[in-house]
Amino acid sequence: MDKERNHILENSGRIIGYARVSTDDQHLDLQLNALTLAGCDPIFEDRGVSATAKRRPGFERALSGLQAGDVFVVWKMDRAFRSLKNALDILEEFENRAVAFRCLTENIDTSTAMGKCMYQIRHAFYELERNLIRERTKAGMEAARKRGVQIGRPRKLSSRQVIHAQNLLQPQSGKTPAQIAGEFGVSPRTIYRALSQYADTNEGMLLNAE
Repeated sequence: MDKERNHILENSGRIIGYARVSTDDQHLDLQLNALTLAGCDPIFEDRGVSATAKRRPGFERALSGLQAGDVFVVWKMDRAFRSLKNALDILEEFENRAVAFRCLTENIDTSTAMGKCMYQIRHAFYELERNLIRERTKAGMEAARKRGVQIGRPRKLSSRQVIHAQNLLQPQSGKTPAQIAGEFGVSPRTIYRALSQYADTNEGMLLNAE
């Protein structure tokens, strides 16, 4: 089977290119020139289309027209693929259809066993790097929270104001929630939300505040 596949690839006739830019004001010239020099004909295009878009008409036409022995060529990996999983799924489809894949800027050519291996290893490390960045970001945010740093939008009421609002809500104060909210320049809903968040964070200590 491998000998038959290699024979097909070695005697293929078409080198099909694909180029994409995500906004209308970007230009395809660099990609098109590189693909033309690589011998691509035809070259399919998507202009003003994100890699994550549900529909990429040019990309879909390119894939649907591929035949056994063709080579699918892109200038850069992110021009064609949404993620590592997406890339590996399409690569598997190419292999089943005896279609080779080539990336010009990243020196990947799946018509060779080494090229296919390097493709998988490289993108596995890219995915690992993204996961590590997410983990470091999450850990950094958690450490900041423990130091008392406010993550996200700043709170409208300080802890001291929340405790004061709780005291004012007692029946003996004689004030309505709307009046109390007016004193702090917020809505009653904001008051109740702040009380709930503070109580959750401090394990009910708010209710016992003097």
